[in-house]
Formats: sequence, structure tokens, C-alpha cells
Amino acid sequence: MKLYITIPSPFARKCRIVAREKGLSDRIEEIVVDPYANAPELLATNPVVQVPTLIATDGLPITDSPVICDWLDAHGSGTPLMPRDGAERWQVKRIETLGNAALEMGVKLVLEKRRPEQERSPSWIARWTENMGRALDALEAADLRADPLDMGVITAGVAVSWIGFRHPDFDWKTGRPGLVALQAALEQRPSFIATAPT
Repeated sequence: MKLYITIPSPFARKCRIVAREKGLSDRIEEIVVDPYANAPELLATNPVVQVPTLIATDGLPITDSPVICDWLDAHGSGTPLMPRDGAERWQVKRIETLGNAALEMGVKLVLEKRRPEQERSPSWIARWTENMGRALDALEAADLRADPLDMGVITAGVAVSWIGFRHPDFDWKTGRPGLVALQAALEQRPSFIATAPT
């Protein structure tokens, strides 16, 4: 299998963590690409040239990090990271969605701040910052724990780690002691250590 990634991508990091947690990392070749350069090997498998992209065992290209994580979860070993049914599944999905929303707001902020200063939109920057903070507040209210590990917890952990890395001016820790404790616990796991943002 092949997993096309960029090292800084939090969405790729989620997939890399799941691959390690599910015992699949030794069967996956991680290929670092520049999606902005329309890398031909990535373009051939994903028409929107987006990372992460997984080429599964049967050659099927799988895109979008939640879908890739679902595939890895279904094909790996150990306890499922996403419950298959029942109320617990929807609770984990809710947390996963909140973590992804925080990440999406953070990515929008990064891209907006890369624009020339005179082209930046202060109103969008303010809105995305507020949305990112509200998503983190909702995750804090969920009282998450690192054990048992699931896709919601992984996504929340990746989100706070990446936001702290990419947005050092955004104080995500104040008023969110639960997320601080969650990050500290998760960052001790081998899967998180091996995929730390750089």
C-alpha cells in the first residue's frame, strides 16, 4: 500500500497514527509529495491532488482522511477505533467531526495568512479563529480520555497538537485543562511520537 502525505498535514498525521495503532504501518509506504506542485503520481490517483491519499491493497485510491481512517480501521488488527453501530458510534463520530472542524478552521487561517497582507480578510480571520475556539470548547466539554483510544480521541489529539504547532499565537490551553491533559497523554503513545509535526 502507498500513503501520499505531507509531513505537516494533520489530516495525514491522523492516517499515519491509525496505521500504526492498527498494525499496518509496516505494510504502507509513506510517500511525501508536494500537492501544490501537482505531483504526477498523486494526480494520477487523486484528481484534486489532495493529501492524504491511500492506495489500498487492491489498487483502489481512497481519499479524505476520515474515509482512509475507516478503511485502515476495518483492515487492521485490534479493537475497532470506530464503533460499528449503536449510540457509541455516533458519539465518537461527533467528536471526530468536531476535531476535523477545528483543523479545517485552522487550515483556512494558515492559507489566509499566507496571502499578501493587503489581500487578507480580517473578518474571515476573526470568524475562523472564533469557530476554531468554539470547536475546541465543545471538545473540552466532552471530557475526553486517552484510554480507550478511538477515532474521536485521535482526531481531537491531532487537532490540539497541530493548532499549538501552527498557531502559536492562539492560546488553546487556557480554560481547556481536559484537552491539555489529553494531549499530554496521547503524545506519549508511540504512534503520536513517530508522527509528531515538524
